[in-house]
Amino acid sequence: MKIVRMNPLKSNSGGKTVAFFDIQSKDGIVIKGFRIVNGSNGLFISSPDEKGKDGKYYETVILPKEMKDELQEMALQEYNKGG
Repeated sequence: MKIVRMNPLKSNSGGKTVAFFDIQSKDGIVIKGFRIVNGSNGLFISSPDEKGKDGKYYETVILPKEMKDELQEMALQEYNKGG
């Protein structure tokens, strides 16, 4: 898996999201819409999500914990070196 696009947002954009990024699997599948979020405990990644009929947001891509941890490390490294 690799990051194929990192799009940092301007610091005055007003939300907790600081960047969007896309990943590509070893098989060539591209998944768009991952986010880096600035939370109360620091930066973390968020999977693509969509709003349900009940008004809540639900992840559309579910990653195993090990894979999500690996992706978070890769994404934060890429983000910290300037995208």
